[in-house]
Amino acid sequence: MSSLIQRVKQIAAGFDADTLRSIEIDPLRIEAGAINEVAPYLKGKQYAQVVIAADSITHEIVGRTLEEAITAQGIAVQVTLIKPNPQGDVIADEASIVQLLLDIQLKQAQVVVAAGSGTIHDISRYAAYTAGIPFVSVPTAPSVDGFNSKGAPIILRGEKKTIAAIGPDAIFADLEVLAQAPAAMVAAGFGDMLGKFTSLLDWSFGATEGGEPYSAEVAEITQVALNKCVDHIERIARRDQEGIRILIEALIESGLAMLLFGQSHSASGAEHHLSHFWEMEYIRLGKRQLLHGAKVGVACAEISKLYHRLAAEEAGLAFTEKPEQLRMAIAALPDETTIRNWLREVGGPSTTEELGVDAELLMRSLQEAHQVRPNRYTLLRAYNSL
Repeated sequence: MSSLIQRVKQIAAGFDADTLRSIEIDPLRIEAGAINEVAPYLKGKQYAQVVIAADSITHEIVGRTLEEAITAQGIAVQVTLIKPNPQGDVIADEASIVQLLLDIQLKQAQVVVAAGSGTIHDISRYAAYTAGIPFVSVPTAPSVDGFNSKGAPIILRGEKKTIAAIGPDAIFADLEVLAQAPAAMVAAGFGDMLGKFTSLLDWSFGATEGGEPYSAEVAEITQVALNKCVDHIERIARRDQEGIRILIEALIESGLAMLLFGQSHSASGAEHHLSHFWEMEYIRLGKRQLLHGAKVGVACAEISKLYHRLAAEEAGLAFTEKPEQLRMAIAALPDETTIRNWLREVGGPSTTEELGVDAELLMRSLQEAHQVRPNRYTLLRAYNSL
């Protein structure tokens, strides 16, 4: 068992044995050269037919190397290069999923290897789940916390829906590969982690005033992973292997926390709802997509700005049953200036202007984004329900 999973299990010691077993990923390799272990792993599992899911960029980064190594083990390999949409973006939508499913069926594949970042993983996990086969994770950038998720955020007829799927049987996170990822994708991963500041506050609020289920252990796992990123921001910004290791471990720990709880409350609050709202609007308008974590980081700053404003206004928290308790929680939330400075330090966008999200879309999202997940009782939803 990896030391990372052991750390998580120590915090979550109160969970039942079956739940703790459900988060085990074997192997979970986070080290330089981890990509070299993929083919021997597949051979050891006696797979004879493998599909590698990638896009044109990630195929050049790791896909071609994986294809050659797996073929050398005597395993038949099909590479599926997910096609971009008319705007040039590879997205997790119906067309991408069907493209991969058809190749899985045609080759009678026994396993899918997801070679890419978040989108390739979402496509792979849902296609593998639908085909009734496992998938293996080979991340190419430390850009999101969804590598080990069991939920697949899919665009269905232009709307983003998170659908139950499967997590990976194994993860091979090669630090040499990840350290070469574009700076923007590293910054996106850091932005996705910063979003936990507002998601954890929203979760606590939703539990206290909306009757939502809550786990102090899962919140602690997420908070520890978040703190680790902020404490080592200089190393992450330098993108050396140790900084990248800290970031990818934190992203995977956040994913493990979600697996333990069975839902995404700990990692997805109002900041994610803003991000999803912007994404759906861009799809509707036929605009190029923005990196998920870049949107989440900026949205976190905007939500923090709103929450601090509400706490400062005498009647700003009139909708809550425990205004002083909530005011104290907001006081512990980093303000927008701090969050924006952190985003700048890692080289990511820090404002909606830098993202290209205009003032009208921002205003509309702050008023309507809570409807993206109407079953989540966030502070944003409570405020807009006035």
